[in-house]
Amino acid sequence: MTCLPKTESRVKLGLVIDLDICVGCHACSTSCKEWNTSGHSAPLTDLDAYGEHPDGVWFNRVHSFEVTNESGESVSVNFPRSCLHCEKAPCVTVCPTGASYKREEDGIVLINADTCIGCKLCSWACPYGAREYDSDAGIMKKCTLCVDKIYNENLPEHSRVPACVSACPTGARNFGDLGDENSGVSKLVKERDGFELMPEQECLPVNRYLPPRKKQIQNEAKDGFLEYKVDSSENALLRWIDKALSR
Repeated sequence: MTCLPKTESRVKLGLVIDLDICVGCHACSTSCKEWNTSGHSAPLTDLDAYGEHPDGVWFNRVHSFEVTNESGESVSVNFPRSCLHCEKAPCVTVCPTGASYKREEDGIVLINADTCIGCKLCSWACPYGAREYDSDAGIMKKCTLCVDKIYNENLPEHSRVPACVSACPTGARNFGDLGDENSGVSKLVKERDGFELMPEQECLPVNRYLPPRKKQIQNEAKDGFLEYKVDSSENALLRWIDKALSR
């Protein structure tokens, strides 16, 4: 049973994540957990949280990598991972009960907990590892883009964004309509050459990542930062100042 929209969603709500300024603080993960553990897909089970082998349901996970760039320099990259709300979501097409579905009105991929049988086919089909199995409930769960928050009219308009976006201290996470080429997120993707994750999978993910900027390593001597020297033989005052500041 396939529950993809009959026509392509015109509105494509999603996230644009800036890998250049993500510091790997996990604020997105913890805020996501806090909101969703009592929200649309509640609860988000934790297993042995304070033991030797903690586990549980997390919609947003952050991985940190040490990579070597073209110049041979070591660079740290923090990579947040969650559901990408794909246009051609394989997790939807393999679901035998239709519990996994993509909404036509905004492109969000959701799971109907009442019809999910926990067969895990969707988790095997997802190339991004975005599905989470709740062993207590016996069903699959995933990022909902905080669907119960972004449409909550009891919240001020500026708060109607996913919890991970609200909590990000560096502004690395952006939310909006990627189906609108004039939206702020679409312009950001265009300006920064945003990319989709693993395009070879042909899932057409909505979310985009902004690549780390090339680091500008200054040649201090060339730029004049090390050029200044005090001529102690000509100016005693400058010689004294230089000595005092060098202590």
